[in-house]
Order: sequence, then C-alpha cells, then structure tokens
Amino acid sequence: MPAKSKAQQMAAGAALSAKRGDQKVGNLKGASKSMYESMDKKELEKMASTSRKGKPGHA
Repeated sequence: MPAKSKAQQMAAGAALSAKRGDQKVGNLKGASKSMYESMDKKELEKMASTSRKGKPGHA
C-alpha cells in the first residue's frame, strides 16, 4: 500500500528505522508508533519507498 501523503511516508520511514534497529522504539510518537506496532517490515518498506512527488503534506 503506497503512502497517500508526505507525512504518512515519513512516519512509515521512522517506523521502519525502528524495526531495523537503527533507532529506539521509545523515540517513536503518534502515527509512526502505531505503524511500528501494526505493520510488518515488508509493508513499511513499501510505504516508506513511495515517491513524495505530487503528494499533499497531510491527507
């Protein structure tokens, strides 16, 4: 599922970073924390890799 906004894409990137162990889970807030808990690594990779071009800031 591709991201629908820049904010969603960035939150997915933060959650993916925590899944990979590059960042502490305790640093996550809001949407990124929810994504970390509810999505697997493959889903997060797909959402985080979505191009930002033409996406609204928030959806």
